[in-house]
Amino acid sequence: QVQLVESGGGLVQAGGSLRLSCAASGRTFSNYVMGWFRQAPGKEREFVAAISPNGGLTSYTTSVKGRVTISRDNAKNTVYLQVNSLKPEDTALYYCAASIRGWATPWSPDRYADWGQGTQVTVSS
Repeated sequence: QVQLVESGGGLVQAGGSLRLSCAASGRTFSNYVMGWFRQAPGKEREFVAAISPNGGLTSYTTSVKGRVTISRDNAKNTVYLQVNSLKPEDTALYYCAASIRGWATPWSPDRYADWGQGTQVTVSS
């Protein structure tokens, strides 16, 4: 098991940017597919982005392409989510997740065994 702690959320104006971080415990971070999900009030949790263990592959939901970049620094056991041009509809609790199951369907939350507690992103208009 790996422990995940998200940070970097906050209240921002529409059009602004945020860089979310997810710090992972453990000694095998480089073996994990890492993903970001978000959940708005009254909505189901939805996939945002994922990155392969070595960072060579990324996946994004179509609604954020062009505005979001996922990256990782395995030396620091950290994954990042850069979100630009924020919109009110981006308001949600953002979760970091880790999967040991490999790169197959990284958009599926069922593949992730470990989740952080979430960091709140609120975008005002």
